Amino acid sequence: MPSPAILIENLTKSYGTLRAVDSLTLEVNEGEIFGFLGPNGAGKTTTILSMLNLVIPDEGRVELLGMDVTKEPIRIKERLGYLPENATIYGELTAWKNLEFFANFYRMSNAEKERRITELLKMVGLWEVRYRKAKTFSKGMKQRLLIAQTFINDPELLILDEPTSGLDPEGAHLVKRLIREAKAEGRTVFFSSHVLSEVEELSDRVGIIVKGKLKAVGTLGEIKRQFMELEGYEIKVETKEPLPEIEHPEITRVEVIQPNRAIIFARTDIREDLSRYLSEKGLTILRLDIEEPSLEDVFLRTIYGRDGE
Repeated sequence: MPSPAILIENLTKSYGTLRAVDSLTLEVNEGEIFGFLGPNGAGKTTTILSMLNLVIPDEGRVELLGMDVTKEPIRIKERLGYLPENATIYGELTAWKNLEFFANFYRMSNAEKERRITELLKMVGLWEVRYRKAKTFSKGMKQRLLIAQTFINDPELLILDEPTSGLDPEGAHLVKRLIREAKAEGRTVFFSSHVLSEVEELSDRVGIIVKGKLKAVGTLGEIKRQFMELEGYEIKVETKEPLPEIEHPEITRVEVIQPNRAIIFARTDIREDLSRYLSEKGLTILRLDIEEPSLEDVFLRTIYGRDGE
């Protein structure tokens, strides 16, 4: 079994009386896209900075690419690409010079640097403005340049904090394409985002952190199933004929939409029982399925306990 790309064990960090991260344990597999979610102040940034050895935890340990971040920070940085949420660029330098500056931190020949910078500027759509000073760029163009900078050392692991922040739809689409391509090339991507649809669209697995604690982790399907087991099931039923009165010990509420359509709220998945009951009544079943919650439902209702309040 290969080592996980990210291994976090019992990570704990406090600032005075505030416990920013509380006994967090997490594994991220090689080659997967992992979405990291949480409200403001949940501990996302402290977790990421601990992963990068920029914050020293009170307890716990972090390994990236099989290396302890406190023992081999230089080797890790050579294989890592990091995009902070509020990263800045050198406004007085051109797009080309910005990337050249960061390429100089890595062991590259001049020919390799030129090839890599050319490739990246074309990749993020900035080739035509490569000799313009970065201070003249729009916010979206600056973010594209920062993303190119993140890829400068051809990293195996990408840690991206709000990578589509400030981008227009075209720019956001580009970043999402680059994340998918990174996975296709065998890279591991760990990213945080406030855009739930983006996390749902891109992630192989998701972790949700609240008040420093990891509340849920798994595939979207796994997390949604956990949610339904806690919150109950919404079963949509539609028949050709009018529905009879439906009773079952697991039903908590029935919401009639039309004489032949209803939503049944139940503690467990009772579709098999409903199917049998309706068939015995001689009804033709047109629809009998579960309304799967969205990631937004899970995030708001499970994490906050109420619909976004």
